[in-house]
Amino acid sequence: MNLRDRQRAETRLAVQTHAIRLFTDVGYDATTVNDVAAAAGVSAMTVYRHFTTKEDLVLYDEYDPLTASAVAAQPPGPLPVRIGRALESTAALGSTQEKAFLLARLRLMISVPALRARHLDSQYATADAIVAALCGSSPEPDEEFRVRATAMACLGAAHVALIRWAETDGEADLAGLIRQALGSVFGD
Repeated sequence: MNLRDRQRAETRLAVQTHAIRLFTDVGYDATTVNDVAAAAGVSAMTVYRHFTTKEDLVLYDEYDPLTASAVAAQPPGPLPVRIGRALESTAALGSTQEKAFLLARLRLMISVPALRARHLDSQYATADAIVAALCGSSPEPDEEFRVRATAMACLGAAHVALIRWAETDGEADLAGLIRQALGSVFGD
């Protein structure tokens, strides 16, 4: 990562951190993008340069490409196992420092209806990344359907695990919860 990319990532993280704090302390609906910009010490235009929508201030993360890479790196086997292992390994990437930030984001996603709706869109994007990783750029329709259906089922189970993890204040093992949720859907 070059200096410019590193600076962009640092600015994006600073803006998102201020946004999450304001949304948590003041309320999502009561906080404007201008409030976030002022708290982060940047212009509203800078906020929109990094986050297209207000919802993206909560939902944006770098996990889609990581998940897709982790799925592609899995050894051949049943799709639910490959995708599930990738989701577990991606969940294990978060550090202790990121834990509070992720919990705050999850609590907002759970409690704010607009964020719950947009989260479904983000799951579609994650499924697209998984389909591309497993099927390439022009998949055969039946294969694409099978992979997408499995990916969405796995992502739904992982979402339930994330909610449980948030309910336990992050005390439960997230990868273990994902494994347990996937076992409930696909059988142990």
